[in-house]
Amino acid sequence: MSRADDIARIRIVLLDVTPQIWRTIEVPSTVSLRGLHDAIQAVVPFDNRHLFLFEIGDRRYGIPDREWGDDTRDAKNIRIGALIDRGVIEFTYTYDFGDDWRFHLKIEEVLPFVEGTSYPRLVGGARRGPPEDVGGFPGFEEFLSAMGDPTHERHAELSRWYGRPFDPEEVDHPEITVRLTKLVRRREIGKASHAKNRNKQTTPRVP
Repeated sequence: MSRADDIARIRIVLLDVTPQIWRTIEVPSTVSLRGLHDAIQAVVPFDNRHLFLFEIGDRRYGIPDREWGDDTRDAKNIRIGALIDRGVIEFTYTYDFGDDWRFHLKIEEVLPFVEGTSYPRLVGGARRGPPEDVGGFPGFEEFLSAMGDPTHERHAELSRWYGRPFDPEEVDHPEITVRLTKLVRRREIGKASHAKNRNKQTTPRVP
């Protein structure tokens, strides 16, 4: 049985891309799949502009749309700890159904909470993730070719579109740090608000 203070170490590998792009993160086991989605967006990094889907066995988790008869379950309603308790250690994550970025996720280890450490956090990774809306795998290949070759016919166009240098070999640590810091802060505010509301509910009224 997972404990509330357990930390899950998760390896995230982008499929169909060579050389491999991967990240390893640590998140509290109390985080929902929606929270895990936010962490993945922060460490690739992506800009969270599109829909996402987790597929775990025959179940799908994301943002359900009941009007379309969607059988997708709400990703907010299942926590990492529940997966660990069910023995689930591997599953898939898809982001942006147009570009169709597919990731393999594996819960590598369950660790104790380390006092003074902020979660979620990045503990490893390789290569820079693809830009948002680059056009999936084919678009990313052309983007890499163009950005790495000043004589490429689309070099100027894609350089303007991206707006800054792109080194495919380098994980974008400064940007990832900024995004994770925002997530940590948001999580702390949420926990403080929850604790405050709980105290209000349990404090007896003075007649």
